[in-house]
Amino acid sequence: MIVYIACVLWTSSVICRSVLCKDMKLPSRAAKPPSPSDFLDKLMGRTSGYDARIRPNFKGPPVNVTCNIFINSFGSITETTMDYRLNVFLRQQWNDPRLAYKEYPDDSLDLDPSMLDSIWKPDLFFANEKGANFHEVTTDNKLLRIFQNGNVLYSIRLTLTLSCPMDLKNFPMDSQTCTMQLESFGYTMNDLIFEWLDVGALQVADDLTLPQFVLKEEKGLGYCTKHYNTGKFTCIEVKFYLERQMGYYLIQMYIPSLLTVILSWVSFWINMDAAPARVGLGITTVLTMTTQSSGSRASLPKVSYVKAIDIWMAVCLLFVFAALLEYAAVNFVSRQHKEFFRLRKKLKEQQRQRTQASGDGTAKGKSVSGNDAPRGNMAHQCTACAREEELVQQGLLFHSFGLALSAEGAPEMDATPVFADLPPGLGFYDIRRRFVDRAKRIDTVARAVFPMSFLMFNVLYWLTYKVLRHEDLLAKL
Repeated sequence: MIVYIACVLWTSSVICRSVLCKDMKLPSRAAKPPSPSDFLDKLMGRTSGYDARIRPNFKGPPVNVTCNIFINSFGSITETTMDYRLNVFLRQQWNDPRLAYKEYPDDSLDLDPSMLDSIWKPDLFFANEKGANFHEVTTDNKLLRIFQNGNVLYSIRLTLTLSCPMDLKNFPMDSQTCTMQLESFGYTMNDLIFEWLDVGALQVADDLTLPQFVLKEEKGLGYCTKHYNTGKFTCIEVKFYLERQMGYYLIQMYIPSLLTVILSWVSFWINMDAAPARVGLGITTVLTMTTQSSGSRASLPKVSYVKAIDIWMAVCLLFVFAALLEYAAVNFVSRQHKEFFRLRKKLKEQQRQRTQASGDGTAKGKSVSGNDAPRGNMAHQCTACAREEELVQQGLLFHSFGLALSAEGAPEMDATPVFADLPPGLGFYDIRRRFVDRAKRIDTVARAVFPMSFLMFNVLYWLTYKVLRHEDLLAKL
């Protein structure tokens, strides 16, 4: 009996030991993961039943796609075409329940970009895009990552040229707002919805710099849902606030034009008799300002409104042209003494001819019939009266200078017939000095009026565009 019991116990222990060993080996066989190829074929291969043509949750709730952007470079903002160029990493993330897995131990799978053709992807496009290109050096710059819960991360590197309508009324002291719009092309909001990532939706490289603009830290993230005849489509946008730095324009346009205007004032200190010097200086400054004004408009679009740089160039051109006209006025006034004596001589000659003609008419009147004599005298008298009236009208100019064309008065020491009849007490040099002094007075007044006027213009110009309008733009932003 004891032997029988011992045999039963030994047999049961052997059976239990074998069963336990089998139980311990079974988990190790189940934990062995499948090969990556077999796993991918089972997940999204032909035998998996996955169809990339059908969106997730088909006939169900819309797919929520979360987007975020990393700006790698930002530059080449062109005013003539009103666009800007930037290089970005565009990242999209959505959930596809058909890609959820448990058989593979890793939490996520980084797949080859060629697998993108095997899964469904959002049909995102840039609404204000004018040109774009992918990057394929040294391989396609794309990333595909699948998580255990079915989340899909799709990242791609793009270089974009986007339109940016600009308001150049304050150029080159302007601030611009450029947008980037991400929109669905074929799926309405019943099937697809784009959203910004809650944290870090827009990231900028630390060493990002722009040649002419400063990219402000605040960015406007928002939604721009589009309504078309084909339906309502999801759209998200980001606004970049750019402030132009005018250092380049200050050196290349404002300072040279300012010096050109100041250079035109040098003619006010040059002797009025140096006509070649003053005329040459005036024409040179006018041509220089014309060239600078044309150069400032070469890199700008042909807009219909007036820009700040146009006002500056127009006023500078007006000042240098006024300086040239000022010398024309000075030269005209300084030479009026010659015209004065020329008219005096002509008036004296007309008086002599009138006296001689009246004597001849009296002699002829005795031999001519009574009907013809009055007719000839009347015609001659009318001609003389008209000429006298013309000379009087020409002489009105000299009354403003305190001179008269009267032939009365005794001659001075000048024996020249032109200067035979002068106002009492004034000689040729005294009259000439009177006109020259008036011309010099014009130069003296111009030396003060031109700089003061230009200084007042500068105060108004910079106060308007750098302070008042700048504050208005900041308020709008």
